[in-house]
Amino acid sequence: MAYNTLLLETNEAGIAVLKINRPKNLNALNAEVLGELRAAFEALDSDPAVKAVVITGEGEKAFVAGADITEMAEMSPLEAKEFARKGRETLLFIGGMKKPVIAAVNGYALGGGLELALACDFIYASETAKLGLPEVTLGVIPGFGGTWMLAKRIGAARARELVYTGKVIDAQKAALWGIVNEILPAGDLVKAAVETAAKTAKAGGLAVAAAKDAIANGLETPEYETALFSVLFATGDQREGMKAFTEKRKPAFKGE
Repeated sequence: MAYNTLLLETNEAGIAVLKINRPKNLNALNAEVLGELRAAFEALDSDPAVKAVVITGEGEKAFVAGADITEMAEMSPLEAKEFARKGRETLLFIGGMKKPVIAAVNGYALGGGLELALACDFIYASETAKLGLPEVTLGVIPGFGGTWMLAKRIGAARARELVYTGKVIDAQKAALWGIVNEILPAGDLVKAAVETAAKTAKAGGLAVAAAKDAIANGLETPEYETALFSVLFATGDQREGMKAFTEKRKPAFKGE
């Protein structure tokens, strides 16, 4: 499928690299981008050849500098609600995928850009990355899930500080606060994210999906992990993984 605002490449290991391709607009999210992101991630999620996804921004300045203010400026409350719904549902879909999704933040990740990154499983950032939710400086608040996603990741107190002030922090502070997993030179960023994605691809796909489910939904219910753990013992991947271990060879997982 061809996209107007996205670039997509998938390597031999099944790692898809998806780039938001609006560098002149600092990769800002408008309705078209959100629609294409949803379509692209639905296709990637259903493609058995794809094992993991890395998302980044085209160009050197921005991952995503935010939602497109020019499109938002004259919206009515009903139009704003629909725009927020579209963004929220797109990010919820990304967060709910069974396959790992890594954000490679290569510059500004502000507003909707940080929300998009937070919807991913974890974030790698370049040394020059800047992150924040500055919506209050525009007279609004995050609308794609930023308030609760950030609070879930770093706690309510830190989230309140960022959201109430609208301040932008650098990659170093973002890592200190637990928003970013790793900081890398800009030239190594996507490569490192792809390498990490490839490591997840070598693991059992069913097991990785179950682990993602357990972390997302089992924090308050410990028995949820136990249920997922036990269900995996009905799979061929479990039998193959443990047999390969005892035979001192690499497993050949089939996702079944």
